Amino acid sequence: MMASDGHLNPGSDNFEMRPSFYIGQHDSTRSETLTDGQYGQVLNSGFHFVTTPITNQHFRERVVELYRSFLQEREEWAQERSLTNNQLANLSLPGPVVPTLTDADTSYFPSSYVGSLIAYSSPWIDLCSSNPEISSISRQVLNLELAYASFCGARSIIIPGPRQDESGRAVNQYARAIQEALLVASRINLIVHMPMYREPGLEESAETLSSLFAESKDAESNAPKEIDLFSSWDSWNTIRSVCTYSVRLFVALRVPRRIPEKDLQERWFAEPLHYLSISNKTFQENRAGYPTLSRHHQELINRYMRLKNSPWLILSDIGPDAESFIDPPGEMEMEFPSLTEATQALKERRKPHMPPTNPFVTYLKHVERQQPPYSAMESPALVSFQDWLQSPLQPLADNLESATYEVFENDPVKYNQYEEAIAEAMLEWAKLKKPTSSVPSQEHPNPELIVAVAGAGRGPLVTRVLRAAERTGTAIQLWALEKNQNAYVYLLRQNKLVWGGRVTVVKTDMRGWEGPTPRGYDNVTTKVDILVTELLGSFGDNELSPECIDGIQRHISRPHGISIPHSYTAHLSPISTPRIFADLSSRLAADPNAFEIPWVVRLFALDFVSQKVPGHPRFQQTWEFTHPVEVSRADDFTEEYGQAAKYTPPGGGSMSGSSGTNEHNARHCHLTFVCRTRGVIHGLAGYFESVLYAPQIPGKEPVEISILPDQIDRKSKDMISWFPIFFPLKNPLYFPQDSELEVSMWRQTDDTKVWYEWIVEAYAWVGPKTRIKVGGSEMHSSRKVGCLM
Repeated sequence: MMASDGHLNPGSDNFEMRPSFYIGQHDSTRSETLTDGQYGQVLNSGFHFVTTPITNQHFRERVVELYRSFLQEREEWAQERSLTNNQLANLSLPGPVVPTLTDADTSYFPSSYVGSLIAYSSPWIDLCSSNPEISSISRQVLNLELAYASFCGARSIIIPGPRQDESGRAVNQYARAIQEALLVASRINLIVHMPMYREPGLEESAETLSSLFAESKDAESNAPKEIDLFSSWDSWNTIRSVCTYSVRLFVALRVPRRIPEKDLQERWFAEPLHYLSISNKTFQENRAGYPTLSRHHQELINRYMRLKNSPWLILSDIGPDAESFIDPPGEMEMEFPSLTEATQALKERRKPHMPPTNPFVTYLKHVERQQPPYSAMESPALVSFQDWLQSPLQPLADNLESATYEVFENDPVKYNQYEEAIAEAMLEWAKLKKPTSSVPSQEHPNPELIVAVAGAGRGPLVTRVLRAAERTGTAIQLWALEKNQNAYVYLLRQNKLVWGGRVTVVKTDMRGWEGPTPRGYDNVTTKVDILVTELLGSFGDNELSPECIDGIQRHISRPHGISIPHSYTAHLSPISTPRIFADLSSRLAADPNAFEIPWVVRLFALDFVSQKVPGHPRFQQTWEFTHPVEVSRADDFTEEYGQAAKYTPPGGGSMSGSSGTNEHNARHCHLTFVCRTRGVIHGLAGYFESVLYAPQIPGKEPVEISILPDQIDRKSKDMISWFPIFFPLKNPLYFPQDSELEVSMWRQTDDTKVWYEWIVEAYAWVGPKTRIKVGGSEMHSSRKVGCLM
């Protein structure tokens, strides 16, 4: 289960499971769709699916002849009129039109197993061609194939990607063709087949129309000598940007022989991967002659398979080809066979014709079994919440359901840390011989610690306070405060059945509580020695923990009183999350504020675009809140200046319409992140850390919790109570290599609610001391959906 603030119940899932491999076969030389018998042989050799061409060699030859005839007719026409090539180029002449498909152009037809075939568009077309006739023919062929495949029942179609990245014109032309194709095939997914980077030999080997008509030399002469690792991703980024991040557009990634640096691996990890394509050249032979993959290849596959929608694997040019298929015995060839011939034919038909299991598939099954099993953080329940957007809780405005509380309570790590913090506070209180706030009476003459759990919910922290008191031998008087009248009923029952009546349960908003009444007294109130709250959100303060504690901190004894948590900090990092951006874009029609909501989400398919450098870590602190804190609040002035002081405190509010009573909880930060490689960001990932208890005796370590990716294993390993928060950008922000991203964020308040505002700018260095701004987002604000006080 999952609550809307990212709390999750891991349940009793089996953590010994591993990701499953779904392996397909692609033959780049195949020109005909497999027959039913051939398809069965591919499956029997260990594959789960197979690709199929949509059109055949006959159609290719027909298109080539169409273009050749067009060139000849145009040349004859120009000679008749004595036109030069320049004059001919300036004329707007109609280009060739590819006629509709016929049954001779394809062997791909609707069938019982067509849904298991992955359609593969013709690799010989050239959507990037600078020749307008060739690019037009290529686009026509693609649209014809997509429309026909859609008619036949195809659910997804793979389209070979552009073969070069250097020409912006060529890539834009390709992207425009894909955009058009999404309209032609409006009910199926399009998967662009892209190399991870331009490793030589990783491209399609089929001869294109451009190379057939002598245009390949120009392309080869323009090919760069040095490999740009991110050029292929740049092309993909252009394609999907032109297609406005369509949720039907995916990428099939060609895995190279040499695995690139981690930055590029993580960049592709964040993209909408549908297939990992591995050719026979990527495998190596071991000493026994069997295919293997390097350790780096295995690690990459294991990493990508952790995605909720893990990519399928395609083995290219591996497995049965047209020449290796075993044709099962058909009908008797002779019209009138003899009895001996008929008997022999029946025996042949009964012989098994099962091909051997493909050794590459066998090896990948071995890799599948060798994967690390799912950890407790990778249970099916947790995996299902990868990149799933949830609105943050409104704890002051809404009363939570029992099921939501139950979700919170199923994280032992968090409550163990809370109990440890409470126990440490009690032990140090005794060691430092600090006075308590209890009032001695005849029944209770000894000093007792006054402890209050504010926002008790269903009481998990109450249980932990009692347990800590028993562990440390501390005498306490315990109050549990809860504004939710339904949870209040549950607390009363818990006090009778579980806590033995040791807790004073009060139904109240903590901000309006009159304070604890010592045992043995009716009209006397005292102070709280230890205040325990569970109000932290995914960004620390986003569920109004500062405002809630402000309202009750006047009851904390001074100077000895303790708040648990003692402090918390918020942190940011710019990230690339194409899947989430596409999701938000699809919601805009129903929710115009989708890009101005700080979403709680288990960020997974993401790329942290910044690097850790001296003075500029990857995760940077925005601000901090510490409790208790000395502030000039309206409540503090009420006793001296009367009730009107609540509405007219000293000084005015900076926000229009506010009195300024909550202005001390406003915050602002300006952060600089360093990006070594070029890329694009879609928003900011937010995290928090909290010091639950800061020891007052030197030499002791603080008791902490953290959801920061680089700290959670050290401070609160396997804690699942909070997912990160995501501040989206309305438009993706592209930045060049060696850039700096500057983030400004504000925590704003007008005394009725709290909201955030954020803006991101990109700067590039053009000299030792000179930067220029190369891009920026607009100012975003969550004021319309702010957290109500």
